[in-house]
This record gives sequence, structure tokens and C-alpha cells, in this order.
Amino acid sequence: MTGEPTVGGRPRGLAPAPLPPPPGADEPVRAMVVCCPDWPVVAAGGAPDAPMAVVHANRVRAATPAARAEGVVPGQRRREAQGRCPSVVVVEHDEGRDARAFEDVARAVEAFAPRLELSVPGRATVPTRGPSRYFGGDDALADRVVAAVDAVLAPRGWAGHVRVGVADGAFAAGLAADGAPGPALVLPPGASPRFLAPHPVAVLGRPELADLLVRLGLGTLGALAALDPADVLARFGDDGWVAHRLARGLDERPPAVSDPPAELVVSAALDPPAERIDAAAFVAKALADALHERLVAAGLACTRLVVTAESEHGEVHERAWRHEGALSAGAVADRVRWQLDGWLHGSAAHRPTGGIAHLRLTPDEVGGATGRQLGFWGGEAAVDDRVVRAVARVQGLLGPQAVAVPEWRGGRGPGERVARVPAGAVDLTAARPSARPSSVAAPWPGSVPAPAPALVHGPPRAVAVVDAGGAPVGVSGRGVLSAPPARLLPVPDAAAQHAPALPLPGPGVAVTAWAGPWLVDERWWDATARRRRARLQVTCGDGRAHLLALEGGAWAVEATYD
Repeated sequence: MTGEPTVGGRPRGLAPAPLPPPPGADEPVRAMVVCCPDWPVVAAGGAPDAPMAVVHANRVRAATPAARAEGVVPGQRRREAQGRCPSVVVVEHDEGRDARAFEDVARAVEAFAPRLELSVPGRATVPTRGPSRYFGGDDALADRVVAAVDAVLAPRGWAGHVRVGVADGAFAAGLAADGAPGPALVLPPGASPRFLAPHPVAVLGRPELADLLVRLGLGTLGALAALDPADVLARFGDDGWVAHRLARGLDERPPAVSDPPAELVVSAALDPPAERIDAAAFVAKALADALHERLVAAGLACTRLVVTAESEHGEVHERAWRHEGALSAGAVADRVRWQLDGWLHGSAAHRPTGGIAHLRLTPDEVGGATGRQLGFWGGEAAVDDRVVRAVARVQGLLGPQAVAVPEWRGGRGPGERVARVPAGAVDLTAARPSARPSSVAAPWPGSVPAPAPALVHGPPRAVAVVDAGGAPVGVSGRGVLSAPPARLLPVPDAAAQHAPALPLPGPGVAVTAWAGPWLVDERWWDATARRRRARLQVTCGDGRAHLLALEGGAWAVEATYD
């Protein structure tokens, strides 16, 4: 099947020839995605012509067009954004605020397509089969939705900032909305694989898998889609299988052929009816926990949840939420709170006339729970968010420099290879490297060989190194010891002016083995910053091993090994 996508009825060209679908492939659901770019700044009250940025974990999450014109883009660190645009107004990210503000847009879209579902505030997805037939086709439906959403955004000053994409499958529709050159981009049936083929695998939203695919030479969705599904499943597991389906223009999972078991539905009556968000949210949290327990007991995970609220006067409000992975109990409770907040504090025309009397959570789409392998940094979004909030709380109490995290640096000594940097200068939600990066592990002349010591003294501890006759041990300019080291002796605090003394017994400890020395001549071109040192590894009779450094005629213990 051939065809050209249209923008408001006008043809648009596509990239290379379509890829034939594998035999037996299921048909994707034709969908429309409504996207409001940079929705967090819209919800925060920003204006397109005023520089504003919404930040999360000290990274820019969204920015107004005026801020982008000054060089502020998502992903930047807060300080870098403020350096490029000193007049930018910085606002902390609040998903609850985003969801409340998006409720008006959701209602506008819902007037044309009742089966609306949300993934994140600012983005809505609807199946188009019925609505398109009623309104005269996908192009007519897209034009109507654009006009309705523009009417909602106009009072905020954001008219013309909505994007609509229609395609086979929600994934392709989302990319069409993101890349639409105008208000709408409509792909004809069967054109999704051809449209997706030139896109990089990074758009899959799976960074680790995308990095691996690029290193294997599979840099585009077309290259991934050309592989055999069985080979992808065997090599990359369930995550790769889902990515392969998306690359072929299919839905993330095959369409469900049966409804979820009725016993998974949880509900509660609120007596008296709740007129405040906190009271309703308390009940919603209990329902979310109960739903999560039932899903775990059945070995299932919920990917699409329908939240239904009924007022004491019979008014019903319903919304579907989708999550790419599986909705946890905390994620369910958050979405219920956002939805109720938007309903209770909405416009007078849509606000309920009474308190909330009944809540129901329906897992509309479930699948087998595949399990999760969590990491410390970047392993689980909910854990990351709690860490970020805790760090922000401490920084607010003690200052931005109060919380520090380790970061690999280049250097020759153990105390130089790892530095403590303020937590605000890094993205805590990004995966932290488990080993030294190759650029840091590059050759450093004069560096001490592995293994790394367990304890780095800061500052180094002063000590005296003597030979068998009790004479101080020195190192010549050619790196030759004046005599083999025989004993480490304590140094009186009065004599240790450059560093605290290392606590040792009165007679000191015997040196049973030694290695080195390693000479270091740093910044020889700078007379004020030049440093000359010699390092020595020793093993002592008390079972401990130390890394010693000689500088300016005085020895000190830089680090201690296990």
C-alpha cells in the first residue's frame, strides 16, 4: 500500500520504500497523539516571549521560545542556562501542576474522541477509527482538534503551539506529532514503517539498548525492523522485542483479546463524600496499594489504568492513564490525585457540584510481570525522585554545597583521581559510571599502579622513614633510594608542620617489603605551581600497607591499603 502523509490536507514526502511487515504481524491501532510542546512552562504560567525555564534535578526540563532563543535548551544544567540567559526565570518542576492545567486540554480533545488516554501531562492519545469516520476522515478530525486546543491555549498566550500526529500505532503518531512541520501531520494507513525507518534508535526511549544497537551498526529504526523478530527476542530479550515492534510500526504489545479479570478492579465509597483533595488522595493511596497487591499476587503488571470518580450528585469523571513500563502503587496514587485535583479545581462548567462519593480503579490493560533489576543511580524512576527530593531538602537547609557526590578525575595520586563535586552540578537521575571512564584511565606518567588504596588520608599523615641504621631515607633526582627503608617512626606534632602526624607506637613499625619509588614532576613549566614528589609503597610488620610520598624532604602517608 502506498500513500503520502498530509499536513492539513497537503501532501508531504517520506523517506525510503516501506518495509514489508513480517508474516502474521498484528495490525496496529490507528491513533492520534495531541502534544503541547514544553507544557511544563505553559502550566507554570510562562509566556512565549518571556524567558522561563522549568528545572528538575538541576536540569532544564522545558523552556519558552524566548529562552530557547538565548541558548537555553532541555537537558542543560541550571547554572549553564542562567549563564546563557541571565534574565531567565527558573521554576521548579511540579507534575501535579502540569496535570491540573492539562485537564482543560484533555476535555477539549475528549469532545471529539471519548477514549482518551494520558501518558504524561501535555500529551494525550486517542484511537481514531470511530471519530475519523464521524468527522469525515483523519485530516478533518486533526483540524478540529487543533482548533479546539488552540481555543484553550489562546487565553494563556500559547495559541498555535499544539501539534497533532495521526498514524498507525501510537508510537509513530507521537513521532509524527513531535516532528510535524505545521499544526498536524497525518500519515496514510500503511505508511508508518516507512516514516519510522530513518529515525535514530534513540527515539525508542531506551538509552542502554539504543547505545548497544548503535555499537552493533543498527543506528536507525529501519535497520532494527529488518531483523527477524525471533533473533531480536533471543539476543535482546523482552526489551528488544518491544523495541522491534515499535520500529516496525506496531503497538508496544499486541491488542488485548479479552478483558482483564473483574476481581482486579478495586473501588471504595467515601462517606462522607470528600470535598478536599487530601481526603480523596488518602483513599486513592489505599486503593492503589490494594490494586498493586492483587496484581502482584496474579503475576501481572498494569500498563493502562482507568480512574473513575463519581460525585454525590451522580456526576462521573473518568480518565485513562498509560505507562510505558508498569504502573507502581505510588504512580497510580499520583495519577489519581492529579486527576481529582484537576476535576475539583476545574472551571465552573466542569467542576462537580458535590463531594466525591465513589472511586474506582480499573486495570484496563495488563500483562505478565517480567520483573525488574534495580540499580542505585538511574535504576528506578520512583527511587531516583525520592533521592532528588531528599538532596534538594538538605541543600535548602544547609546550602547548595552541603551535598556532594564522587566523580572520577584524572591524576597520578589516589587523592587526585576522585573528586567530590556538589550534587547540584550533576544529574542524579543519570546512571553513575561503575568504573573509571577511558579518558580518566588514560596513561598518567608517574602514577601509582593498581590496586587502588582503601583509605585516602586528607590531608596526608606525616611520618619518618629510616633505614636499618636509623638514618633518614631519601630519594635522588634519578629516583634511587639512599638506602632500603627499614622502619616507620612517629613524628612529633610540633615537627609535622605540613601535615598531621600518623599515629604509631613509640618504637615505630618495621617495613617488611617495599616497591618504588615513582617520581612525579608536575607543572615544571610553572615556577609557582611546580611540584616534585616521589611515592613509595611499603608493607609493615603490623599487617598494614601504606602509600608514602616524599616532598620537600618530608615523608607523609597519602593512603592506606586493605
